[in-house]
Order: sequence, then structure tokens, then C-alpha cells
Amino acid sequence: MSRAVIHETFGGPEVLELREVPEPHAGPGEVRVRVAAAALNPMDWILASQPEAAQRFGITLPSGFGYDFAGVVDEVGEGATGFAVGDRVHGGALGRAVADFVVLKAPAESPDGLFRTPDGISDTVASTLPVAGLAAAAALAAIGVRSGDTVLIGGAAGGVGVFAVQLARLAGARVIGTASESTFGFLRELGAEPVAYGAGLADRVRALAPDGVSAATDLFGTETAESALALGVPPERISTIAAGPNPPGGVRATGGFEAEPGSLERIADAVLAGTITVPVAATFPVERMREAVALQAGRHVHGKVVITM
Repeated sequence: MSRAVIHETFGGPEVLELREVPEPHAGPGEVRVRVAAAALNPMDWILASQPEAAQRFGITLPSGFGYDFAGVVDEVGEGATGFAVGDRVHGGALGRAVADFVVLKAPAESPDGLFRTPDGISDTVASTLPVAGLAAAAALAAIGVRSGDTVLIGGAAGGVGVFAVQLARLAGARVIGTASESTFGFLRELGAEPVAYGAGLADRVRALAPDGVSAATDLFGTETAESALALGVPPERISTIAAGPNPPGGVRATGGFEAEPGSLERIADAVLAGTITVPVAATFPVERMREAVALQAGRHVHGKVVITM
């Protein structure tokens, strides 16, 4: 037997249960990963609490929980290529990452993806990269961030925001990031100029950047996108990842699925080189996964929350 977090109904953290389940094994064309760490994202608790969201992603009850994970390949099925027993890896397994084991199709066939973890990056840090890193890379690629840009990033202190801020800075852009005042010091450490979100955002940004903003990405709702439009940023240079398929003003809706090939590997290399810092706000053993989910769902944590197996 092995362990997995399961929920049989939709709801808050209280519906999540750590259960013993039959130990899965790698079949033909599959690899099995012994999970060491699983990072949390808003999509995890949204899929566990909202039936309509789960339905869109093909998730039915009973369901596992989580997407991002990191660990070690410990079984390789017949015909599976690309990985060997003992390889350290990270990747995604929709609705089943918080478990002792995840089994995935061979990488060429997998819709989730499996990536090597470079030596020097811990499993805890590696588990934070797939969803947030790819979403940030896609959001910036959609608007063509380049050296000399002044970029407005909405939700800059969140799990995706910390990557977007640093990737934009690495591209040579000036970054203005929206956040609550309690996170201003945190954002300055990442290289962003903080600005408070809420009513009057466009005026506050105009005061910070009187020469204008050239691009923007909204990582939380639509406030930043609407403010960017009011500041005269062209719609094609504004992206959103959380405004649904039809964001305001013709701006670009995107997500991690549109990240350029090689984006996650480049982010991992930057983490290894020390040019991107991954703030891990808290780690919890799997037995305390409800506390971890409650903390992450509160949206007030600075950085990533990780469950360890």
C-alpha cells in the first residue's frame, strides 16, 4: 500500500483526506516517480472546491489532489524512454500529485510533462517550478517583454508573480508590481517597484512612470489589465492568466500551456545559477496538508507553499 490525498466531495481543506491506496506501478510506456515534494497552486484548491472547474479539466470524484511535484524515478515500464531509475525529476500530474507515487506516460506522450531536476536544486524548490514558472514565462512571451520595457505586473507577490518579476528583470525590463503594502519590501528584494492595488491604480502607476508603461500582465483578475488600457498600453501588449477566455479590451489571455519550448529548463538553469530566487514561504508534512491548503488559499502568503512526502 501507499499514501495519497483524496477527496470524495467538493469543498474546502476539510474534504481532503490522507488515505492508504494500492501502490501503483509503471506499465508499458510509463514511468513511476516517488514523490518527495508537491507545491501548491490556486488551481489545486479551486479544482477541489468547484465542481464546474473540475468538470472543465475532466476531474471526477473520488479524485486525488495537486499538480506540481518533484521526486525520483523508481520504476520504468517496458518501452518507456528518456528516463532511468534514479533520475531526479519534476513535473505535473493533474489531480494526483500529492501522493507517495505518481505514474506518467513516457514523456513524448504525456500531456503533463516530466523534466530533469539539475543537481543543486532541491526537490522542494523543483516542485514549485512547473505551473508558476510556465505561467509566468507564457504571460511575458505573449507580450514580448524586452530590454527597455516598463512592465506593469498585477499580483506581483503571488506564486506566479515572483517568477514573472524576475524573468522580466532578466530580460532587461523595468518592473512595477501591484501588491498589498505589506509585501512592498518583499517585492523590492525581487527587483520590482511596488504599487498598491485597488481604486486609483492607474494614477499611482502614472506617478511612478510618467514616461509611460509599455507592457503589462495581469496575474490576478482584470484590474491591472484595465488600468494598463487606461494608461494607453496597446491591447496586444497586455496579457492575463486568470481573467477567463474573454478578458477586457481585447487583451491576450494565455497560460502555461502556451509557454515557449524549453522555458522550464531555462528557469531551472536560472535558479541553479542564482539569477532567479524561489521564495518558499512554508513547508508542511503531508499529514498537515489541510493547513498547507488553507494557508495557500488565503492568498496572503509571500511565495510558494510546499507539501513534503
